[in-house]
Amino acid sequence: MQAQKAEGTKDLIGRDMRAWQRMQQVAAEVFGPYGFAPMETPAIEQLDVFVHGIGQSTDVVRKEMFRVFSGANFARVLDEGTDARLKPKQRLALRPEGTAGVVRSVVENNLVPQGGTPFKAWYAEAMFRGERPQKGRLRQFHQVGIEWLGAADPAADAECIIMLMEFYRRLGFDLSRLRLLINSMGDPACRPAYRDEVRSFILDHADEMCDECRERAEVNPLRAFDCKNDHCREIMAAAPLMRDHLCDECRDHYAQVKRYLDEAGIAYVEDPTLVRGLDYYTRTVFEVEAPGAGVGSIGGGGRYDGLVELEGGKPTPGVGFAVGFERVALALEAQGVELGADEEPCVYVANAGDELRGEVFALCRELRSAGVRTEANYQGRSLKSQFKQADKLGARVIVVVGGDELAEGKVRVRDMRTHDEELVARDAVRDAVAARL
Repeated sequence: MQAQKAEGTKDLIGRDMRAWQRMQQVAAEVFGPYGFAPMETPAIEQLDVFVHGIGQSTDVVRKEMFRVFSGANFARVLDEGTDARLKPKQRLALRPEGTAGVVRSVVENNLVPQGGTPFKAWYAEAMFRGERPQKGRLRQFHQVGIEWLGAADPAADAECIIMLMEFYRRLGFDLSRLRLLINSMGDPACRPAYRDEVRSFILDHADEMCDECRERAEVNPLRAFDCKNDHCREIMAAAPLMRDHLCDECRDHYAQVKRYLDEAGIAYVEDPTLVRGLDYYTRTVFEVEAPGAGVGSIGGGGRYDGLVELEGGKPTPGVGFAVGFERVALALEAQGVELGADEEPCVYVANAGDELRGEVFALCRELRSAGVRTEANYQGRSLKSQFKQADKLGARVIVVVGGDELAEGKVRVRDMRTHDEELVARDAVRDAVAARL
């Protein structure tokens, strides 16, 4: 059977890979001036990192997370019918999102000691979720994200949102065609009572709602706002809203975030039903949509002031966001923008005879050392065939090494766009090529 990629995965080749690299380049350019440094966490973590951080009741943990076992442990789980007897370090999972792993690293390495300088990092990594593959939603996908640990000030929330919108602008989006949604989800002081009200509301309408929403009423009632069932959404439109139940501190925090955004000229829409999908969020949450692109949200985030404690650390505020690469590329395409850059211009060094391969080898080394993408004949092709190969490679310039010309200390340089050709001194080839690129 022919080897095939796993369902819900995609090879990043050529323009796709250049697009992913471009997104990382823009991230470094935008996030660096705000003091964020790049980092990477392992793609595989102990299961509890995600269970504690994301929440046992979330769809990510309950349905989508890929579990990882060694061969011996997998056989043991099959034999015993459970992984309960495995040690925590043997119960592993592939990373479904970036925040929990970063927070684990911050706690484990004591990167934000009490009273210390806040920790700022950005990442660009592959994530893994066992979802049904569809447009903009893969089982291995890629995200760029930032995490800011140790800053409770609402200015941090606002700066994250401002930085996110600048990131989109630098990627090529027309910001007037994006939609920034914001909300406050309260905190442990005011959200529990609100959750109870939403739970009671769902139970009062249980006979009208789907099975999943009835289940959510017991484990995480706020997730009912995200139900994809149209009838459930109609019912939830009349549910109590968090904005009417915020405590004074959460209300003041949210008001200050909005003042900072107004001052920065950031357009936003308040969506009181925005809850995001992970349990760790508190207070500010935000999401960005690209209406008409058919991919839903292209990024979002919020504040998570209790997550460090859940991962075993001391109370430490946090805020961050993540942006999905695949969805961003599709949304940009819908706006007529190509994220993947063209390949670097190519130079092809051709030889008129096998006895000249040594000189071709030397010329290639010389051009590549100057940073010029250079190709040559490695298949014993005729000169005519080499020209065809150069054309397929999109070569902008061909350098032809011929015996008679080389005897005079020269080579032939041909511009493939204008088809102009000239003899150039062998020691002036690099400058001649650079002039045509």
